[in-house]
Amino acid sequence: MNNAALRQDGDVLAFSGDLVAQNVGAIWKSSIAAAKRTHAVTLVIDVTACHVIDTAGATLLLTMERIHGGQMQLQGAETQGTALIAQLRKIIPPPLNRQEEQRASEEAARAARAPSVLENLKIRILFFGETIVALMALPTKLRFLRGADFAHIADNAGLQAMPLVVMLGFLIGMILAFQSAIPMQQFGADLYVADLVALSLFRELGPLLVAVILAGRTGSAFAAELGTMQVNEEIAALTTMGIDPETMLVLPRVAAAVLVMPALVVTMDVAGLIGMGLVLRLFGFPVSAIIGQITFAAGPSDFLLGLFKSMVFAAAVAMIGCRAGLTTGNGPRAVGEAATSAVVGGIVATVLLDGLFAVLFYRMGL
Repeated sequence: MNNAALRQDGDVLAFSGDLVAQNVGAIWKSSIAAAKRTHAVTLVIDVTACHVIDTAGATLLLTMERIHGGQMQLQGAETQGTALIAQLRKIIPPPLNRQEEQRASEEAARAARAPSVLENLKIRILFFGETIVALMALPTKLRFLRGADFAHIADNAGLQAMPLVVMLGFLIGMILAFQSAIPMQQFGADLYVADLVALSLFRELGPLLVAVILAGRTGSAFAAELGTMQVNEEIAALTTMGIDPETMLVLPRVAAAVLVMPALVVTMDVAGLIGMGLVLRLFGFPVSAIIGQITFAAGPSDFLLGLFKSMVFAAAVAMIGCRAGLTTGNGPRAVGEAATSAVVGGIVATVLLDGLFAVLFYRMGL
């Protein structure tokens, strides 16, 4: 096979050899540069000395024509080569004019920029609405649910988070008890530290801290997993096959998070009470007195209100994580940005909901 070569005779660019895929790579840059340097209105290319022209060679010729900006006139082209170039010319889209290029660049910049606050709010509202619709239509789409996936998600969100919850709850209970007991000792009220810690854990700190853990571990995991599927176009493949991503991917994750959340909160509360009890024991209080003070100060309603709040927090964290994953953009940093958005959004939503519940429960006298 003869190597391809290019020479320039005035305004005529002459090729020799075979313009095939094995050869055009070596002369591609020089051919494009020659087409740019040619100032004639018509780009004249002589291919008389070319024995074979395949698709790669025809693509090179058409690219030279586009770079030059004028019409191309082929000299010495055989009928087969001319037909191949004409066929490729129909497939390759015509070049954009200056206005079209500017419009395309503006659209690309608009797509690349970060969405505004209103656009973000619209995305969140639409996702929440789609999730509610998918939940209402769940009885007709049970075939999309897989029990193995649900068990795996629940295990990752619940059982594997237990050691962290136990450690954090124990330390929080110890810290709260120790920091509260020192000033309350001045008034002889250090036993009431049990009231303070128990109420704080049951009503506020237990659900809130577990929700933060859930956002950091599970919410980010949901966003990264679904974001990777979005980048790899697996979500689009599911939609093409007629499978609802909301039903198959979002609802099991939300349900798993909501179901494991009460167990995590109970674990946090118990670990915190043990940590608090250890501190009070060091201050000389018997276990019976500590338990009696806890049962006197905190009733079942405080415990149940905390569990209710925790389930709402879990649903919010899971939905925000799934939303961040399903709306992941393109690019190497998209999945990381989605995970960050899930963690930040989950924590902010949890704090806002906690403040809303505080006002609501105060108004209701709970």
